Amino acid sequence: MLSKKIKSLKYQNRNFSINSKKIKRNDIFFAIDGLTQSGNSFISEAIANGASAVVTSSSIKNQRYLRVHNVRKFLAEACSIKYKKKPKNIIAVTGTNGKSSVANFYYQILKNLKINSAAIGTIGIHYKNKFKKTYLTTPDTITIHKELNFLKKNGIENVCLEASSHGLHQHRLDNININAGIFTNFTQDHLDYHKNLKNYLKAKLYLFKNLLKKNSFAIIDTDIPQYSLLKKICNRRKIKILSFGSKGNTIKLISHYFLERQQIIKINFLNKIYNVSVNLIGDFQIKNLFAAIIAVYLSFKDKDKIIKTSTKINTATGRMQYVGNKKKSTVVVDYAHTPDALKKSLQTLAKQFNKKVDVVFGCGGDRDQGKRFKMGKIADQFASKIYLTNDNPRYENPISIIKQIKKGCPRSKVILDRKIAIKLAIKNLKMDSILLIAGKGHENYQIINNKKKYFSDQKVAKFFLK
Repeated sequence: MLSKKIKSLKYQNRNFSINSKKIKRNDIFFAIDGLTQSGNSFISEAIANGASAVVTSSSIKNQRYLRVHNVRKFLAEACSIKYKKKPKNIIAVTGTNGKSSVANFYYQILKNLKINSAAIGTIGIHYKNKFKKTYLTTPDTITIHKELNFLKKNGIENVCLEASSHGLHQHRLDNININAGIFTNFTQDHLDYHKNLKNYLKAKLYLFKNLLKKNSFAIIDTDIPQYSLLKKICNRRKIKILSFGSKGNTIKLISHYFLERQQIIKINFLNKIYNVSVNLIGDFQIKNLFAAIIAVYLSFKDKDKIIKTSTKINTATGRMQYVGNKKKSTVVVDYAHTPDALKKSLQTLAKQFNKKVDVVFGCGGDRDQGKRFKMGKIADQFASKIYLTNDNPRYENPISIIKQIKKGCPRSKVILDRKIAIKLAIKNLKMDSILLIAGKGHENYQIINNKKKYFSDQKVAKFFLK
């Protein structure tokens, strides 16, 4: 039925759009409902700009209108038909933290093995030594289908893409033939959108309950609380589990220790023992690396070469990224913007370097307010010196955001100007401490009110380290 409706659009030579302002002559407008506004409110503008047809869920009688029950799902199917060519091996990685690192590690390993691949996500699209900027962790439905089609035409058959909870909930990855799904971990985030943890987890599980097909693969950490639930889902749907962790059936961690910025691990990878040294900061990066290694193994079966190449891995931009040293004190930038991520970052830095950890961080405006006090409390518990500053306050009052965080860490120092906060933190950094600049990671901007200005934690930190 849907296919007939899609064909009725005569879509072959027409572009699809979900933005009425970007509509051009003969485009097809999909009136998608957002959080605060209905796409139906922009139909008149779309038609005025030249839309030849409108897809809507409303019962409006007009020759140009095509009524469907769910516009988002219909758009995904329409895109899958219009942009039919896709890479053969598409892997989707979901979870609260680690998605960008897994996708980036996957790309790096295959690149070093001289195999064309791509990573799509928060950091952007990496392929063939090229880079495209994206504005969402999981791009909108039209963009993701177009980009996958583009990658296929450029000879790329292996893609790892980030599957955000928003993207999964909004059907952006529907009708894409996903060969494997990776689940990294699950902790609090995005409750401004999902309202509660139950809905948030449900959105993540959509990948395994609805999108993965029989005989596809699930790559899961045996050490996370959600493992047994994921195992039940996969067994019921006949999805093959490739696990990693302390009880992994594909990669089992035997031993692990630190040597300054290096981590030395001993693993059992499909019944063969390997000793591996990687130049990564953060013990949780080892789990991200395991997920990427297994994903690579699905398309390249030489274990020895995969492990050898894995030792050359570099950290993804803004993910436990080494910025520089002040004498013997290290400065690290990380995207940690959730309670769990901040806790793990502070804990692993103290563990890896055997030093106290100072932290510079804030919380984003117009986002989940419930995590602010929690992040303050975590900083109070695990950080030595705490500098509270602006993240991206957006339209919220920065002082209001800081007050909510400070309730959890009353001893913190407040410096709203992020540049000055970083400057002071570096100035006060002692030899027995590490500095973590958290929250923004790869972002090279700050949003205050309606203004977006250039700002890079890495560049600012490097400047003051000089």
